Amino acid sequence: MKRKNFLVALLAFVCAGVLRADEGMWLLQLIKQQNSIELMKKQGLKLEADDLYNPGGVSLKDAVGIFGGGCTGEIISPEGLILTNHHCGYGAIQQHSSVEHDYLTDGFWAMNRSQELPTPGLRFTFITRIEEITDLVNLKIKNGEVDEYTAQTRPFLAKLAQELFAKSDLYGKKGIDVQALPFYAGNRYYLFYRKVYSDVRMVAAPPSSVGKFGGETDNWMWPRHTGDFSMFRIYADANGEPADYAANNVPLKTPKYLTISIKGLEEGDYAMIMGFPGSTYRYLTTAEVQSRMDAQNEPRITIRTVALDVLREAMAASDQTRIQYASKYAGISNYWKNSIGMNKAIVDNDVLGVKAAQEKNFEAFAKGKPEYEGVVDKINALVNEQMSVNRQGYYLSEAFSNVIEFIRRNVLIDDFRKAIEAKDEAGIKKGTELLQSLFTAIHNKDYDHEVDRRVAKAILPVYAANISPDQRPAFYQTIDKEFKGNTDAYVDAMYDKSILANKANLDKFLKKPTVKALDKDLMLSFIGAKIEKLQELSTQIAAPEKELTLLHKAYIRGLGEMKLPTPSYPDANFTIRLTYGNVKEYQPRDGVTYKYYTTTDGILEKEDPTNREFNVPAKLKQLILSKDFGRYAMKNGEMPVCFLSTNDITGGNSGSPVLNANGELIGAAFDGNWESLSGDISFNSELQRCINVDIRYILFILEKLGNCSHLINEMTIVE
Repeated sequence: MKRKNFLVALLAFVCAGVLRADEGMWLLQLIKQQNSIELMKKQGLKLEADDLYNPGGVSLKDAVGIFGGGCTGEIISPEGLILTNHHCGYGAIQQHSSVEHDYLTDGFWAMNRSQELPTPGLRFTFITRIEEITDLVNLKIKNGEVDEYTAQTRPFLAKLAQELFAKSDLYGKKGIDVQALPFYAGNRYYLFYRKVYSDVRMVAAPPSSVGKFGGETDNWMWPRHTGDFSMFRIYADANGEPADYAANNVPLKTPKYLTISIKGLEEGDYAMIMGFPGSTYRYLTTAEVQSRMDAQNEPRITIRTVALDVLREAMAASDQTRIQYASKYAGISNYWKNSIGMNKAIVDNDVLGVKAAQEKNFEAFAKGKPEYEGVVDKINALVNEQMSVNRQGYYLSEAFSNVIEFIRRNVLIDDFRKAIEAKDEAGIKKGTELLQSLFTAIHNKDYDHEVDRRVAKAILPVYAANISPDQRPAFYQTIDKEFKGNTDAYVDAMYDKSILANKANLDKFLKKPTVKALDKDLMLSFIGAKIEKLQELSTQIAAPEKELTLLHKAYIRGLGEMKLPTPSYPDANFTIRLTYGNVKEYQPRDGVTYKYYTTTDGILEKEDPTNREFNVPAKLKQLILSKDFGRYAMKNGEMPVCFLSTNDITGGNSGSPVLNANGELIGAAFDGNWESLSGDISFNSELQRCINVDIRYILFILEKLGNCSHLINEMTIVE
């Protein structure tokens, strides 16, 4: 089949039953062409396609955006009020917290607009317009302006996006930027116009004993009793346009906001999620799945286990350290546990067997089709050849770029050295400014030099135990020769004597900068050796990249043809998607059934005053015991907390709105279940569940615990 015919046929739809309705992160712009709206209606949807996505008008899409840099948020009032997850707002909550104002522990509730806290660096992004540019890119390939590989690279697409932006009617508008991306491994391309608001203020956040109830223990687990939500507000200039923070900015009047339903839900009810899933890898081959387990997940688990042990102990001993490291610890922990669960689920769910069967089917399909024959074998061979190099790369980045802060940044000072040698005053000034900015970046309010020293002492020996001497960065030679293999002594010397170890050392050096001082500095030589090893490994990893990219383009195109007439969806890439399914229980193993919802009874069952993860605020406990749930209780008088749905989500979907058949908000997605953590690679319709916090619990906490009836009065609520 010709490529053009594949792209046309890809848009056709016949309900052939190859994919389950609840599998797929579907592109909004293809809803009509793929005719998936009809299948959604069979599942229970009562809306039309234009209600979900309307390029010429207002739709549900216009109430959903990117919160920060890696989550989803939704607008729930005409005054720009944002709902997202607590863990999505966690960095902002931590940013505003101190020992004196511990919003992580106590929560934060703005009683009026003047108390809403400006949050520098936080942004909210709407998708203004989506345009297909596949034909344009293919024309450039055909005309020899770009090759098939380069067409998928960021530099080419960024340049193309800017060229198209400059010709558009949105060029020069405030807050508008553009992004061009490949889909289906480069078989399609789209251009996204985005409107970015930079004045986003913190409005409400429950205490962590609600927003993170269950902590690390319950993460990725069901049953769940976590009130994982926080609220922010978008502010704009007087014309409703994006503007940096100013005291006279006003709440954004949004063209669309979500109606909230507290009517309740039953098993089997329709549920859809609109959001920005980050990354999935549904089209990996068997060798690539094995590489994910051994070369990526295993290094992450090994290194982060050690770092988390150190941080956990330090945070337990000091409230100041706990607040400083709260967000960093959560970030390190989240995908540490995800990697553990993924490796287990890949085995338990026989993902390698599923992939092998798919490859066998593809091999049969590919016979007599030269563009597809041998594609999978070539991919697997290249990946197996690269397995060792990839493993080295992940160990290096996990150990020395992800968990040790003092040496995390990749900064070289060669130009400073040359300027000192040449007595170049302008160059010396520039080098001085570089070191000063680097010092400020390292020694920020959330950095503890002694805690980081302990992390470094724990990590260096573990890295060495997993990487052979000939594959380690050059600073291990310094440890062996100058410190007789004593990594603790080496770390102490670096953390005590480096130019950037403390302000006194920096000031002393800058008074009389010398090449000798730069050359003998252990921290700077550490970074130099790390960069050298990263570059060496990057070169090796990049060697087969072009061939693999083109092989994947052919493989995914072929898989799409093989599945026809059932449409295919592209892997997630942090662009807006729609997933639909139903509220549903599941059976994780023989003799065990998990019902589809939890209640506040489970909060009291899990309560453990000796464990910070399972503390229950006294006021919340009293509300539960007295059953003071107001209008948010279920018909039987119980108070719902979380519920399950069959929606297909991944990281980036955190905070996404869960909508009922009428497009009304019934919850916020925040997690997946343990048994399906291989879902980013292979979707299992029997086990895959999305964990959502019920909107009724959110409103109950907001009103009864936070005394924020004024916020609820902003919302449109259907009872």
